[in-house]
Amino acid sequence: MVSKPIDILLVEDNPGDVRLTREALKEGKIKNNLFVTSNGVEALEFLKQEGEYTDAIRPDLILLDLNMPRMDGRELLEKIKQEPDLRRIPVVILTTSKSEEDIVKSYDLHANCYITKPVDLDQFINVVKSVEDFWLTVVKLPPNGLK
Repeated sequence: MVSKPIDILLVEDNPGDVRLTREALKEGKIKNNLFVTSNGVEALEFLKQEGEYTDAIRPDLILLDLNMPRMDGRELLEKIKQEPDLRRIPVVILTTSKSEEDIVKSYDLHANCYITKPVDLDQFINVVKSVEDFWLTVVKLPPNGLK
């Protein structure tokens, strides 16, 4: 049986982290389609299928950085979790912030998990693979597009 690829939205403004995430997911076990936006404004347009994203898919999982221009990850997370047709999409915070305030605030805004990005290249790749293993292999996700 051939399963359909998992659709992942990466919201990340650092091109290096985008590249590393893409490489780690490519090496992983799960077929996936990775879509990337560089800030919260673009991500919200993607999720609501607005502007240049009218043909965007509904992702199965969102990997979200906190510190970005225009609309940061905290604001985006709050907006996602307030939208009835978006709130079921699991949101994994993947950020450099180790701030206890950011961790508490993210969970208060209903993040599904919070992961601090390691600075070491190999560790970063291992973290992304761990996210993939857990969220795309172990966890049962809600059907894509279900309202």
